[in-house]
Amino acid sequence: MPGEHARLAVAIALIASLHAPAAWAGAQMYEPLSASVRSALSRSINHETSVRLAFANPEDGYRWLATMSRRLEKRIPDAAFREELLKTVHYEATRAGLDPQLVLGVIQVESGFRQYAVSHAGARGLMQVMPFWVELIGSKEHNLFHVRTNLRYGCTILRHYLDIENGNLFRALGRYNGSLGRPEYPNRVIEAWRKMFRYDGALI
Repeated sequence: MPGEHARLAVAIALIASLHAPAAWAGAQMYEPLSASVRSALSRSINHETSVRLAFANPEDGYRWLATMSRRLEKRIPDAAFREELLKTVHYEATRAGLDPQLVLGVIQVESGFRQYAVSHAGARGLMQVMPFWVELIGSKEHNLFHVRTNLRYGCTILRHYLDIENGNLFRALGRYNGSLGRPEYPNRVIEAWRKMFRYDGALI
């Protein structure tokens, strides 16, 4: 039954999180949304499209994918999963108007690329999305441990916070992590973005 599978996934994730190395996972805070904002976010979450690398030149897409895959090889040994994850990150980030390397930095700091990570506050998955978002802008069948679903929510939420903060990335990241006003989390994400995932188009 779907409900039993969901409960089992949560239980497995909670057990796994007890034995996983610490990440800087936080928790987005619930804030009332206007009807128009809620509707716009819901449309973004529920609009289904095919995943694809958003590069005009396929060679550029191959170069990006190969470079990022090499950087994540030790953390994600499964090559097929790693490639699919990177393609989905690039697509969902680009779709939300975000830098894909920034999103990789968020994932690195939030969950350490652990698909089934669960924070003490209950945030779930790669981008550590709080479950209240499913009720607020999604559908009850959405599983936040599913890679694409989690990335779709995470990128949509971060885009929303950037819009609220008029493009101020430092404050948007603080909101995303539930630590607005404290510098530690934004600094860690920006450092990961610039040092671990910086990309100038070269194949390295």
